[in-house]
Amino acid sequence: MSGIENNLCRSDSSPKHSCPSEPGATGDKPAFKPARAARFLVVLLLLTFPLATEAQTSQDLLAAGRVDQALQTLAQQIRATPTAEAYNLLCRAHFELGAWDAGIPHCEKATALDPNNGLYHLWLGRIYGEKADRAGFLKAAGLAGKVRAEFERAVEFSPNSWEARTDLAEFYLEAPGIVGGGKDKAVSQAELLAPLNPAMAHWVKGRIAEKNKDNTAAEKEYRAAIDASKGGARAWLNLAGFYRHTNRLDEMEQALHTMESRPLDHPTALVDAAGMLFRTSRDAPMAIRLLRRYIALPNTVEEAPVFKAHTLLGELLEKQGNRPAAEEEYRTALAMAHTFRQAQDGLKRVTR
Repeated sequence: MSGIENNLCRSDSSPKHSCPSEPGATGDKPAFKPARAARFLVVLLLLTFPLATEAQTSQDLLAAGRVDQALQTLAQQIRATPTAEAYNLLCRAHFELGAWDAGIPHCEKATALDPNNGLYHLWLGRIYGEKADRAGFLKAAGLAGKVRAEFERAVEFSPNSWEARTDLAEFYLEAPGIVGGGKDKAVSQAELLAPLNPAMAHWVKGRIAEKNKDNTAAEKEYRAAIDASKGGARAWLNLAGFYRHTNRLDEMEQALHTMESRPLDHPTALVDAAGMLFRTSRDAPMAIRLLRRYIALPNTVEEAPVFKAHTLLGELLEKQGNRPAAEEEYRTALAMAHTFRQAQDGLKRVTR
């Protein structure tokens, strides 16, 4: 059960390309490397000075991956004016960090203050779902009922939200019947989703076919989603995900190469594709290229936090043996989200 499934000029060249010594350098004194020094100055500036302008909202900060600043801004806002929106955004900031226990009370507060807001119920269901994915059996079963209830409320209050219907359909598909799941319910949601977002309706039908072990029908639905989205990147990503599930890794890689040149309807596709390549140890240069493209976008999104893109880029560079470049990426991630454990661990590995 799912909780409902990034260019500064940085060099990934090897250290042998470092700059020569400055005039006057003697003996064993290390050569001054201005390019690397400039890069670390950028990181220092990220750490030292606020990046947000007064015009930037907390939601802008979340979309830019500046979660530390978002947390600070939202805490100040709640002390002054505790609105449902502020609590919902504070929950989402913790969600970016994977801090489910810290975020849940804020999502609950948002729904208490504005009980008829479908978006707030959707995010509460999502964070319950993420916690359930990582809980023991009994606790997960208890949380699953809460996930279902919140997703159903999200659809009740926002019946035209394709995001809410997609998340509810995925819950129905993945959850056992004892907690309210069922493939028949997922099919019904797919039909209701079709006029709202035809491509996502085909994606849900593809997932259902996979669940039924009908890979021929599943692939047909994923390709229908590509057609419905006019060849959008996300649909190509989902086809690649199907090939990964079925261990057709060459076809997965080819689908991702095709995705790279298709219309970027959802920027998250770049980060998710890079993650897929990293986890399957395929085409690291492409994964690095996709992440750098995402980081350079003017419209990065909350669903793919920029600090996580920097962390994944660090892991790829580390795997290639480029520890200085990896260190830079980890430090950049931590300048945005200083408690992010994955970046903390990466930095420890490359600096020990």
